[in-house]
Amino acid sequence: MSLEAFFLPASTGQRFALLHMPDALATPRGAVVYVHPFAEELNKSRRMAALQARAMAAAGYAVLQIDLLGCGDSAGDFGDATWEAWLADVRLACDWLQQRTAAPLWLWGQRAGCLLANETAQRLERPVNLLFWQPVVSGKQFLQQFLRLKMAAEMLASDGKGVMERLRSQLRQGEAVEVAGYLLSPLLASGLEQAELLLPPRTGRVEWLEISSRPDPGLSPAAVARLTQWLAAGQQARGTAVSGPPFWQTTEISECPALLEASIQAISASGPR
Repeated sequence: MSLEAFFLPASTGQRFALLHMPDALATPRGAVVYVHPFAEELNKSRRMAALQARAMAAAGYAVLQIDLLGCGDSAGDFGDATWEAWLADVRLACDWLQQRTAAPLWLWGQRAGCLLANETAQRLERPVNLLFWQPVVSGKQFLQQFLRLKMAAEMLASDGKGVMERLRSQLRQGEAVEVAGYLLSPLLASGLEQAELLLPPRTGRVEWLEISSRPDPGLSPAAVARLTQWLAAGQQARGTAVSGPPFWQTTEISECPALLEASIQAISASGPR
């Protein structure tokens, strides 16, 4: 397998990308685009994303990792990002990879990246499969949790009264807010808040993977509810839980080997178990 690092031209600057390809003599089994998580979760997840991309390439898949606008080594600052710009970046990555291989397309999202992956899949006029890692089901709830980081910091310096209301007011008035070192634009906050993990397009499969700290892992109630709803609507969807640390939020960079193995098994499977 091979690894190529390059910059992908976009309408606003360039996007840093990593392309993992299987053996040159092999025809890719699938074309996978990785949609990374939000803010600091991206940094905490880079190790696992790299390990998974390598494992997928070794298993015969072409994998493209892209840093979205304002993230990682791509052009712009985080404060420049908008939800629509990020959706355009994911679409750009899909188009670029599919111009190089006719293999079935997979969008592999992590956390809030699952919201972007799912919305992109709904907009694509082509078959697409979805691999979700610990998906965020409600952008509104996720934004609330992110803003609480700012509220917690201010409560240490003062009584913290009215912090959430003030942050919401600033965003509604078109002002960016700084949270945990990240400048959050009103357009990014608005798009995230409106995002919901709704029924995916029925053109492909959905593989939902979660991590549990329990020795006997089980899917979360939110996962069970959403998957039950999708199956009833005729979607090909299934969920898998594995034991391991929540590496996207641990203090130290951590790994979950069970997730790597389960992901390969999920995308390689031909149908419901």
